[in-house]
Amino acid sequence: MQLKRLLPLITLIVFLISSPVLTAREYRVLVTNDDGINSPLLGPLVRELSRLPEVEVVVSAPEENQSGSSQSSIGRMLVVAPAAIEGASAAYSVRGKPADAVRFGIVELGKEKRFDLVISGINRGANVGEVSHLSGTVGAAMEAIYQGIPAIAVSQEVRDANTETSAKFVAQLANLYKDKGAPKDIVISINIPAGDLAGVAVRPMGDSYLKASAYHLQQEDNTQLSYELEFSRVAADNPRTDTYAYQQGYITITPLKFDWTAYEFLDQARDWNLKVAN
Repeated sequence: MQLKRLLPLITLIVFLISSPVLTAREYRVLVTNDDGINSPLLGPLVRELSRLPEVEVVVSAPEENQSGSSQSSIGRMLVVAPAAIEGASAAYSVRGKPADAVRFGIVELGKEKRFDLVISGINRGANVGEVSHLSGTVGAAMEAIYQGIPAIAVSQEVRDANTETSAKFVAQLANLYKDKGAPKDIVISINIPAGDLAGVAVRPMGDSYLKASAYHLQQEDNTQLSYELEFSRVAADNPRTDTYAYQQGYITITPLKFDWTAYEFLDQARDWNLKVAN
């Protein structure tokens, strides 16, 4: 008699345990970059992320190098081709900008199962300080938060940097996001220098390590002139900035927002009392 009373409860427990509704949903990560789908730094990141428990990795990356494209877009028409990257459940090459690749990933590839996180990188070259505004790596991450998905942008020194170390560092943060939740409407920009790492420094964006120093005339004819731009590297002098910490050998963590408003200047702009001309 006691068993008969317990049978409905036992049946309900068995149903709930076996129900797919209660099965843990995979944490979906969309990976992109601005160096193109054939970048040698993309694979190590994808492989490291795919080793995380209950994580699915999908890649949507530009067909070719699109460095310095910020958050620009080619428009509405995209040409997309399947690709194969170890560790990714699916991968696509997008003939467009990094922001196009992210938008396609979120809107099209994520229409049945939404993504939890977008990771842009690993970029060849730092994106600290004011250079971040020009970066396609950061621009792709900004497109992600514009579309409502948390994002990480990761860049490393081109020469003598350990990409496996970079990939593991990013995977550590992605796993933290999976377990604890990701910050809303914020891009975490990670920059990893070469050589022996001094540690991790959380710093605001500041300074610029690249300056346009000269244009060199390469060719001229009757209708046009061709110039090549020369950049020079500059040492940062403000110890509070991400550029300074990066140049001192620290992995830098910089939280970035979409809103560029200089709030401290709003009152002064209002005091101009500008009027619409009749």
